[in-house]
Order: sequence, then C-alpha cells, then structure tokens
Amino acid sequence: MLGSQRKWWTLVAVCLGTFMLLLDVTIVIVALPDIRTDLGARVSDVQWVVDAYALSLAALLLTAGSLADLLGRRRVYVAGLAIFTAASVLCGLAQSPLMLILCRAVQGIGGAVMFSTALALIAQTFHGRERGTAFGIWGAVTGISTALGPVLGGVLTTGLSWHWIFLVNLPVGIAAIVITLRVVEESRSGHARRVDVPGVAVFTAGLLSLVYGLIRASDHGWTDGVVVGCLVVGAVLLAAFPLVERAVPHPMLDLTLFRKPTFVGGLIAAFGMNGSLFAIMLYLVLYLQDQLGYTPLETGVRIMLITGATLLTAIPAGRLADRYPRLLIAPGLVLVGSGLLLMRGLDAESGWTHLLPGFIVAGLGSGLVNPTLASTAVGVVQPRFAGMASGINTTARQVGIAASVAALGSILAAHQRAGGSFVSGLDELLLIVAVVAFVAAACAAVLIRPRDLVGHGE
Repeated sequence: MLGSQRKWWTLVAVCLGTFMLLLDVTIVIVALPDIRTDLGARVSDVQWVVDAYALSLAALLLTAGSLADLLGRRRVYVAGLAIFTAASVLCGLAQSPLMLILCRAVQGIGGAVMFSTALALIAQTFHGRERGTAFGIWGAVTGISTALGPVLGGVLTTGLSWHWIFLVNLPVGIAAIVITLRVVEESRSGHARRVDVPGVAVFTAGLLSLVYGLIRASDHGWTDGVVVGCLVVGAVLLAAFPLVERAVPHPMLDLTLFRKPTFVGGLIAAFGMNGSLFAIMLYLVLYLQDQLGYTPLETGVRIMLITGATLLTAIPAGRLADRYPRLLIAPGLVLVGSGLLLMRGLDAESGWTHLLPGFIVAGLGSGLVNPTLASTAVGVVQPRFAGMASGINTTARQVGIAASVAALGSILAAHQRAGGSFVSGLDELLLIVAVVAFVAAACAAVLIRPRDLVGHGE
C-alpha cells in the first residue's frame, strides 16, 4: 500500500510543478499592460518579459535532460522547482523592467529543468496500464493550467496587482518540493550523455543574438547596424549548430532524427503553432486593454475563449493522435490560420466581438494540434530516445514564440513609425501569423507519415 501511495504522490509532485510551469506561460500575458505601466516599460521590454523566459527554456531544455540522467532525476527536479519558485518570488518583487526580465530568464532555467525531468519521473514510476492513466492525468493538468492562466492572471492583476501572478507560485512550489523530497525515488539513466557545452553555447548565443536583433529593430529600425549585425551573427551561429553537433562526442541533438520526415514535419508544426496563435496573443491583449479599455480580468475572460475551445478538441485528438497524426495536425493548423484570418478587418469602430469567431476557430484548431504534436514527437523514436525527441519538439515551440513575438513587435513598430495606427498594424500582424500557420500546415501535410511512427505500418 505504501508503494502504491508513493507512486501517486510522485504524480502529484510532477503535476504541481507542471501546473505552475505552464500556468506561468499564459498567466503573464494579461498582466503585461499593467506591468508596462507600473514599471514604465517600453513595448520592447514587454517583449523581453515573454522572450527571456522562452529563450532560456528553449536553450537549456535538452541540457537539463542530460543533467537529470547524470545526476539523478529527483535531485535535478527539486533543483528546478527551487530555482523556478525563487525566481518567481523575485519576479513578484521586481521594481524595474531589467530586474523582471532577468528574473524571467532564471524562471526559464528552472522551467527547463522541471519540464525535461517531469515525464521521465512519471515513466520510471508507473508501468503498464497505470502509466497510461498517469500520463492521462498529467495531460489533463497541462490543459487545465493553460486554460486557467488568462482568467487567474486577470483575477490576481485586477483584484490585487500584477506582482501576485508570480508570488502565487511560492506555496505551490514549496508544496511540490516537500512532496518530491519525501516520496519520489531517485533514478538515473543507463544511457546518460555528458553535457554538450559547445552545443549549448552556440545554440544559446545564436538564439539570443537573433532575438535581440529582432527586438532592437522595434526601436531602431531594420537598417540599424547593430540590428543587422545581430541578425547576421545569429543566423551564422544557428547554421553552424548542426556542424558543432556533428563534431562533438556527446551531442545534445541526435542529427539522425532529422532523416525522418515525420520528425521534421512535427518540428515545423510546433514552430508554426507557437509562432502564430500563441505569439499574437501578446498583441491581442494589448489591443483589448490599451485600445478597448478592458481590465486584465475582462481581457482574461475573453482570451479564455481560445483556451476553452482548445479543450473541446484536445481530448478526442489525444485519443486519435497515434493513429491519424497528419489528419489532425495539418487540418488543425489550417483552422488556426483560418481563425486568425477571421480576426482581421479591425478598425477604430470594432468591438471585441469582431474577434469572437476567430478566437473559437483558432482555439479548436489548437486543440487538434497540441496533443497530437506531443504524441508524434515521441512516436517516431524508440522509447529510450523519447526524452530527447520530446525536448527538441518543445524547444521548437519556444523558439517559435520567442522569434515571432520579437519579429511581430518590430513589424508593428515600423508600421506605427510610418504613420499607421496600432489597430491597422494588428490587422497586418494577423495576416502574417495566418500565413505562418498555413505554411506549417502545408509542411505537416507533406512530411508527416503514419509509417514513420514506431510500431505502425503504412
């Protein structure tokens, strides 16, 4: 009985950490206008609040998995919880945009450690039919946390202040740490890889340079020498990353995975999903609050229509994901793109209900894509490589949102410098992200093949 209780308490510890991690992705969005006003931040600072978190998460996700295999998953998971919780408190106490951005980056480090270890802890603890149940519960927690984020962020920001969207993590983090230390058993991987320091350095520097150039362009324009230099350096480093991985003895990225079209299609779809709908959410929130005058709570309720619609299709999609990945991912992205197009046509007289059909259609599409991507990412590899495959897919998601948020902000700023309004600029951004979603859908339709999934035939 004691062993059985330990299993389920392990699941509680993992779900608490996952809830806190994913809640922070969406809870922050509705508070950003208040953060900008309170701290006297520029729009580029607000972009960095989102991107600092996404960049550190993307850069360190695969490395954190290697550390967990080497040092022990329980130990590393606790360290991730502690870093994330401490950084959350510091975010809540931030008195300047720079302090908040730096603490968000540290949050991302903790998040990478937690996320890379969570699924491995479940896999080592549960077996057979119980493993399916455990993953099902964990999946439900991921959906609920993402859906609750906008409303909870609105409640805390409107009722208390934006500081509490971060401070609320303190009791959750402490509870997760205590439970993990008391009940979770330590384990290591028999196939542990050493940390790929050159790969991490090149990948992180390339991403940081690229995103810094994109965000700086919003203030200084695309012809600024530093902007051009950063974009060139970022492109060169990211292009060199596969060469570095081929040369090092213990690469964090197995390049042979890219020989499978389905794996590549899944990465493009992951980048396109987060680079379209999730990236534009920041600018939709700015529109609802700054242009239409809604409170954070009123904004959160409206944004929740997207995440609520996502839940409607996510559950059936999760059941069908292993059998029909292409028939879910490509049409799902088409729905996302179509929903974004439905949001267009905004003008000075538009109300929020103009966005309503697009919110629902895009949310339904997102529900088809997200669980199927998670299943496809690990379905194309043998079980011992599932952690790496899942980590690469999640990294593509974070790169998508970081690069897109930065690029969209600079495009919007250029539009306004040319005399355009925020509303007409948002209309332009919606067209751009719709194209991103449609291109990702086309790539998914061509590349994703059921026969590439382990254990599946043609």
